[in-house]
Amino acid sequence: MAKKNKSEITKTILKGILLGGAIVIVATDPRFGSRILPKLIKYAAYKIKNKKQQKNFYSTFNRLKNKGMINIEYRGKQIYISLTEEGEKLAEKHQINDLEIKKPKKWDKKWRILIFDIENKQNIKREALRGKIKELGLYQLQKSVWIYPYDFQKEIGLLRDFFGLTDKDMKFIIASEIENNQEAATFFGLNCKK
Repeated sequence: MAKKNKSEITKTILKGILLGGAIVIVATDPRFGSRILPKLIKYAAYKIKNKKQQKNFYSTFNRLKNKGMINIEYRGKQIYISLTEEGEKLAEKHQINDLEIKKPKKWDKKWRILIFDIENKQNIKREALRGKIKELGLYQLQKSVWIYPYDFQKEIGLLRDFFGLTDKDMKFIIASEIENNQEAATFFGLNCKK
C-alpha cells in the first residue's frame, strides 16, 4: 500500500469517527467490519473503489486501534467506537492540515479582518498560526492584522480552537471598507471601485 494512500485512509477513518461522534454497532452482528466501513465512509465522504482499498481500510482501522487512537467499548449488546484523546488530537491535526476557505461565486463587497495578539512567550504558536493563515490565502495588512474578502469564520474558528486561543487572543471583524485597499483587492483579483 502506498504511503499516501495509507495516510489518506488514516485521515478518513479519524475524520469519520470525529464527525460521527461515537459510532454504535450491534455487538452480536458477525459482520462487524462490514457494518463499520459504510458508517465511517459516510461521515468522512470517502469513496472505496475496489476490494484492495476495502482491505486497506480494515487494516488501517486495526492499526489505529492497536496504536491506541481508537477506543472500542462493549456496552451490553452494542459496540461503541470512538477516538481516544490521542486519536482526537491526530484527527484535529489532519483537519487543520486539510483546511481551506471556500470561495463563493460572487463577492459581497465586505472584508473579513482577523486580528490576533499572542504573547511573546508563545512565539512558536504565533509563528505556526501565522504560517497557516498565510497558507489559507489571507492578505497581511499589518503585523497581526490579516484580511480576506470571503467568510472565513468557521475555518478560523477551527484554527483558534486548535491553537488553544480565546476570543481575547483572536478577533474577527467584518468591514465594508478598508482605506487604500487597492493593493489587497489586486492580491485577491477583486474590483473595489464603486
